[in-house]
Amino acid sequence: MPGLAQAAAFNVDHATQLWLRTLSGPAKARSDAYFEGGEWLGLWGALISVALCWFLLRIRLLPAIRDIMHRRGWRPWLGMLACAVVFIIADTVLSLPWSIYEGYWREKQYGLMNQSLGAWLGDQAIALALNVVLGSLLLLVIYAVIRRFPKRWWLIGTGVMGAAITFGVLITPVFIVPLFNTATELPNGPVRERVVAMAKANGVPAEHIYLIDSSRQSDRISANVSGIGPTIRISLNDNLLNKTSVAETAAVMGHELGHYVLGHVWRTIIVLTLLMGLLLWLASRIAPALIRYGGEGWSVRALSDPASLPVLAGVLSVLSLLATPVTNTLIRVDESEADAFGLDAAREPDGFAAAAMKLSTYRKIEPGPLEELLFFDHPSGKTRVTMAMQWKKDHVPNAVEVVPPPLPEPKTPAPQP
Repeated sequence: MPGLAQAAAFNVDHATQLWLRTLSGPAKARSDAYFEGGEWLGLWGALISVALCWFLLRIRLLPAIRDIMHRRGWRPWLGMLACAVVFIIADTVLSLPWSIYEGYWREKQYGLMNQSLGAWLGDQAIALALNVVLGSLLLLVIYAVIRRFPKRWWLIGTGVMGAAITFGVLITPVFIVPLFNTATELPNGPVRERVVAMAKANGVPAEHIYLIDSSRQSDRISANVSGIGPTIRISLNDNLLNKTSVAETAAVMGHELGHYVLGHVWRTIIVLTLLMGLLLWLASRIAPALIRYGGEGWSVRALSDPASLPVLAGVLSVLSLLATPVTNTLIRVDESEADAFGLDAAREPDGFAAAAMKLSTYRKIEPGPLEELLFFDHPSGKTRVTMAMQWKKDHVPNAVEVVPPPLPEPKTPAPQP
């Protein structure tokens, strides 16, 4: 247990600094290097996506598929489906070296990956199968809308995307998560008792609380209240259960319950749908101009042509990158609200601070204001610890500072970003 330091008056800034000092030396260097290097991944990922789309346009892969389907007398929707499947597979295969670097090698380098390369590739194969099935069906519907409503397709497409996002949230806990991890009932004990008590006190269904075996993939701690309607589930991963105290776990789960009580899932669906509508509207202006520019060199006839998929995908990749500060801010606002809710629900400010510091082993602990605004989709560790200490001062009579022990130092020095 952290030591206690008596204080005549609880000082929020000093109490915060005591917690921040638990991450220092090589551990802080590793955290900063990991996060700062990650700030560039979105940019490089978008550039690689655009380059691959340009390559597919230059080799005229989809026009060849389109023409073969046409010569064989296949129905237009089957030709569209074939182009979508080929595009998804080609894009995934061509981007595999980057995916291995970003999703496996870099995570392994920073000590965050527990899988072998073979196991990781197995998960990627499952993800590819899901993308082929669900992604191609979504593209089939989007292109049907483009053909039927060439002027206002983006407006109807926004509704389609909203339905797709909602469907994804609905099915993920029950049908998607089990493809990658095993979920079992959280065993009876102090953690389950605390979670059930908080859930019942806040009107959250708690008949089942699931433990996810995420440690087979990474050492990250995590929890969520996922799904909507009949698929709502309270889940925490085994890293959270095994690497945190009961007070820390309760603080994290109070935060996750806040997302449910505050209606963040529905708000996120609505906001992301509206944002997607804006991106589709911009794409409806930009993509046709690019197709006219490409001309015969690409063999793409119009946006309604299934061979235009690389154009639309490339445009949306760039627009999504530009929208990143907006999406980060929207998510960060929800996370901050859930933090405040979780502090009230769990009443564990020091547990909350301890959990925030453990998360900061791979999230930069003290970013500058602009850096946090642009690149953080969660409040920074310093912001969260400060909030917890302010809550403690306001709600705990005769509050005392804690002197927590340092977080474990990494076994190896921080890699160069």
